[in-house]
Amino acid sequence: MDYVENAFTVAAGQATEIDAGVTEVFEYALRADANNQLVQALVSNKDTGVTVNTETLNVRLQKLDAATNVQVSIMSKGRPIVVVQDRAGNYHVVGMDEGLDLTASNIATGAQREDFSGYDLTFTGKREDACPILDSTTVTALLALVSNTNIDP
Repeated sequence: MDYVENAFTVAAGQATEIDAGVTEVFEYALRADANNQLVQALVSNKDTGVTVNTETLNVRLQKLDAATNVQVSIMSKGRPIVVVQDRAGNYHVVGMDEGLDLTASNIATGAQREDFSGYDLTFTGKREDACPILDSTTVTALLALVSNTNIDP
């Protein structure tokens, strides 16, 4: 989704409500096992009294096409907020405080038939706490906002 300030209401590490400013979200189904979806590095500095969680999201979008080129370009220029569904069925909000930056990308065609052809994208963001997890009501509300014009990577 596009960045919206205070996109979610968070209490005790759980996102409990979506702001009315969020009107449309886009879904990318990541089918490959090579997706290292989300890594959080929560680090505290006792000298400064500051804790920072560096959020790193790695995704691989299979299949090169013009529609995905456009979407990757839009994401690279914006500050997206991403909701990641993990294999346990939890939905994590990444980039909630300031959006995410596209910090690395490779668009590869592959040389051999079995080589990956698609987009390797790395997004990073920072926040003070671990990424909030959506409660079931908020998951339902989020899924209702998924656009009907999603591309199929």
